[in-house]
Amino acid sequence: MDATDAQAPTIAELLDFVRRTAEDAELVASLPLDPEGRTWLRLEGPGGSEAWLISWPPGTGTGWHDHAESTGAFTVAAGALREHSLAARLPTAGWTTLELSEGIDRDRHLATGQGRAFGRHHVHEVLNESGHEHAISVHAYYPPLPQIRRYSRTGAVLRLEQTERPEDWQ
Repeated sequence: MDATDAQAPTIAELLDFVRRTAEDAELVASLPLDPEGRTWLRLEGPGGSEAWLISWPPGTGTGWHDHAESTGAFTVAAGALREHSLAARLPTAGWTTLELSEGIDRDRHLATGQGRAFGRHHVHEVLNESGHEHAISVHAYYPPLPQIRRYSRTGAVLRLEQTERPEDWQ
């Protein structure tokens, strides 16, 4: 373990950070809301982590994706979000199409104040299913996101569609 690893925030520390940040009513209220698309504000996360305050207009979502080698956590600061995830370790390279096993789908409804942490290669999608209310959430990742892999899903088939790097979303 090198000095960088020794200072890396744990998943529990990331979750604690996003929970505390989500309780900062002034910060949450400072995020501009757009009725058409998500807005975000980059935050200083613990231990060199990358953090974001994100708004979710009604009916918006991320699509299926993972955060590659980063661990992470998120908490809902306002409104509610739904997370669909896969409870399986997928291969990290060398594939473009996978047939998923039965019973690996997980579904979470996260109301204001609720959140979760996740490990590397966690495949999920996050949605604001409300027809009229914005949701706001706080996210933290360590190490800072090296890439995001985006997937499409049809039934039990998951397909790798593209890989994005930080310059694609910053």
